[in-house]
Amino acid sequence: MQLGVNVPNFGPGTDPGVLREWARITEGLGFGLLMVSDHVAVTPDVAERYPEPFYEPFTTLSWLAGLTTRIRLGTTVLVAPYRHPLLVARMATNLSRLSGDRFVLGVGVGWARQEFEALGVPFTARGRLTDECLRVLRESRHAETGTGTGTGTPPIPVWVGGHSEAAIRRAVRFGDAWHPLRLPMPLMRSVLNEHALPGFAPRIALRMTPAPVDSPERPVGVGTLEQILDDLDQLRLLGADTVVLDPYHADPQETLRPEVAWEALTAVATHWRSRP
Repeated sequence: MQLGVNVPNFGPGTDPGVLREWARITEGLGFGLLMVSDHVAVTPDVAERYPEPFYEPFTTLSWLAGLTTRIRLGTTVLVAPYRHPLLVARMATNLSRLSGDRFVLGVGVGWARQEFEALGVPFTARGRLTDECLRVLRESRHAETGTGTGTGTPPIPVWVGGHSEAAIRRAVRFGDAWHPLRLPMPLMRSVLNEHALPGFAPRIALRMTPAPVDSPERPVGVGTLEQILDDLDQLRLLGADTVVLDPYHADPQETLRPEVAWEALTAVATHWRSRP
């Protein structure tokens, strides 16, 4: 099972130098995947959690592709309704080729109603628009690999976020993996038991505490180092191919102190490698 990191591409502490350091540290520690978030219009509902500066994901990942050599790069998650499906297909294909087939496309329907309004996209149509985007992506992949006229490059992995019944159906129909974001372990286990999903690549929290967290409501990835490693072992047993660690906890001031996240990631990476 591979580990990845969700890197803040937003907030008062984020600038090109910090993003470069995030890439250097995550690749240097042996993480297999670096992912970033997606917003286009930083409306008040978005800014509360993800304030400016907000670095657009395709632009950011293209730049990071030139600063890295091995680590995969991805979106967690691209809000599919914000862009025309053909534009998404073109940008994803270009980024994959320019990075040496290192791109992973995580896709979701979005949640920020004010942002949808600012972009002129109907909020209530976001599920249908996401399905249309995924359909175009699937057809694009078939055109590249299924007709004998493609370039021979591997298809871009598509991870589908969300945990509603519609999202699960979407993952089964269009995805290479289900990509739930910060769900409790029992809920993830239940979904995996009930549905024949194509793959499993969850994003979980990463918050290391000096003492054990004994609450039954403890989020996955929150607790002592041993608790976090045990969470990762459980996810591996559930069939996870990749687990993305998310050290951001909705406080923009955290972006001014990235060293806290880097220390936690160092501890997890070091001890995970030594697990039997």
